Amino acid sequence: MASVQKVETYDVPIEKFYEVIVDYESYPEFVDGMENVRIIKDTAKTFEVEYELNLIKTFRYVLSHKHKKNKEVSWKLKEGDLFKKSEGSWKLKKIDDSTTEVTYTLDVEMKLFAPKMIVKKLVNVQVPNTMQAYYERAKEI
Repeated sequence: MASVQKVETYDVPIEKFYEVIVDYESYPEFVDGMENVRIIKDTAKTFEVEYELNLIKTFRYVLSHKHKKNKEVSWKLKEGDLFKKSEGSWKLKKIDDSTTEVTYTLDVEMKLFAPKMIVKKLVNVQVPNTMQAYYERAKEI
């Protein structure tokens, strides 16, 4: 199991950052390794989303997301063939009209054997890269 929490401050309005997070079907355009994303269920505050992630091999998983508009998006693993556990959140805090504090939290456990050191390194490298990709996307819109 590996968990990480990272806080960054970005020069982008909170609404834009939130919009990027909840635009699930656009992830393949800017998230490394993301091949396909499909919304399975949409109930305004809860979304079930199926992801296909290519890490040498393509893995499929479904996350159940909860939204608090312009404040938080959290998720929990529903099913999949890569993770035993995947929980996390994006928490957004408005600093001013053009600045947002972003807290990204992730707690994962793999189904496949992987040494803890490799999983932790993957999480600790991937989280900053992921946050940067979302920030870059938010600056574009």
